[in-house]
Amino acid sequence: MSDVAEAARAWLAEDPDPDTRAELRRLLDADDRAALADRFAGMLQFGTAGLRGELGAGPNRMNRAVVIRAAAGLAAYLNATNPGTVVVGFDARHKSDVFARDTAAVMEAAGLHALVLPRPLPTPVLAYAIRHLGCVAGVMVTASHNPPRDNGYKVYLGDGSQIVPPADEEIAARIAAVGSLADVPMADGGWEILSEALLDAYLDRAAGVVRPDGPRDVRIVHTAMHGVGGAVMLSAFERAGFPVPTVVAAQAEPDPDFPTVAFPNPEEPGAMDLAFETAAAADADLVIANDPDADRCAVAVPDPAVQGGWRMLRGDEVGALLGVEIARRAGGTGVLATTIVSSSLLGPVAERFGLDYVETLTGFKWLARVPNLTFAYEEALGYCVDPDGVRDKDGVSAALMIAELAAAAKREGRTLLDLLDRIAIEFGLHATDQYAVRVDKLELIADGMARLRATPPTELGGLRVARVDDLAAGSADLPPTDGLRYTLAGADDVASARIVVRPSGTEPKLKGYLQVVVPVHSQVAEARRVASVTLAELTRDLAAALGM
Repeated sequence: MSDVAEAARAWLAEDPDPDTRAELRRLLDADDRAALADRFAGMLQFGTAGLRGELGAGPNRMNRAVVIRAAAGLAAYLNATNPGTVVVGFDARHKSDVFARDTAAVMEAAGLHALVLPRPLPTPVLAYAIRHLGCVAGVMVTASHNPPRDNGYKVYLGDGSQIVPPADEEIAARIAAVGSLADVPMADGGWEILSEALLDAYLDRAAGVVRPDGPRDVRIVHTAMHGVGGAVMLSAFERAGFPVPTVVAAQAEPDPDFPTVAFPNPEEPGAMDLAFETAAAADADLVIANDPDADRCAVAVPDPAVQGGWRMLRGDEVGALLGVEIARRAGGTGVLATTIVSSSLLGPVAERFGLDYVETLTGFKWLARVPNLTFAYEEALGYCVDPDGVRDKDGVSAALMIAELAAAAKREGRTLLDLLDRIAIEFGLHATDQYAVRVDKLELIADGMARLRATPPTELGGLRVARVDDLAAGSADLPPTDGLRYTLAGADDVASARIVVRPSGTEPKLKGYLQVVVPVHSQVAEARRVASVTLAELTRDLAAALGM
């Protein structure tokens, strides 16, 4: 304890934040060894996701001291590689504005000019600003859809995409080289607060993804999930000519405590309940939800066959709707891209429309780097429908295009579910599901992966495992990553199946991503039944193999 207490006192002596200083004093006075050991067990690691973690005191938490060191390391990297202007954005989470101001102060003192977004705004606005303003880098202070206790620090380089190796490792090394916090120079001012003109330019660009003469008659309910997307989304719909959506009032304004949801993620159980209640009362055609920083977009549609009358579309289903529409508009040039854990449907779609198809590792940091990109998506509700404008996932522009598709279907007396059936008939039913285990101890994830590697299954869900790829080895197409991919042989009515197992990059979860491809011989409903049964059997056997 003496070593940990000594480290805590040394940290306390240079901590610039009165809140975290008070926290450390309380822990030291109470001799709370477990809490101190947790906070000083190591340094919050900077990687391809930047920084993300629980707010609090010490090197293993998100706080001003950690952020200032991260900013100093990033500034040193930029000065050595590509000095210039850095744009900084922030959401409405606890301390986000403070972390953004500290970042700007460090950048200015290091000889880099800092531009700061005028107020809490969505992550895609920051991603747009990098390219629009010709910046060499961007920083977004956000923890996206993580719990209220978390915050994060996302770094982009000048092409508008998030960092990947080796940039993350080089920035991490610069951060590690930062000495005493007192030696990090911080300017008293000099950075520029951007005007609302930037947001106007972004909204004009977002509104441009829909056809000027396209249908607009669709009744929408929108929830911002207590994040920063509410007002921006309403402005985007108005600018694009859609009727003003009905908002979920209790979730419309930014609130860093996210009081109406257990997790501010549209994919989590219960997160959409208020939206569905609002939609039923408004007789809506469509529900659209953003996560707190509005880079993701969730879609739900009326479906009398499910309890409650509303069905959330899977990320792969929204990706299919957007991908097919954008492929039709592409004119035979460009690339459709998705990740190895998403549906492979875009492959046959690209072939049908004369486009190229690419699969990358999980995350838009990889998708954004695909050359000649036309459309990209990942199953975790992330869609890039305008790569030249926002080289990242963008929940605002994606929502506008989905609204246009829903309005077009409505005009023809159909729904998005009908469009999905048509896609299944044309390209085969690509049904997906996910199995996720949330853990309290990260070592349980490593244990689960080790079990699969030590005892690889030979059969899953009654289907023979035809091939196992250990993604940690890497390949000509993919850099190494911790994951396993099982390709399963077809049987009877199942053409093929696939499972990818990997640790989550942003949450303490081990995830299994499942896909079944079922030919549609006559009835889509029968193909969906076969797929549902097969996915359930695959999930059961995967859980048994993991032992979790």
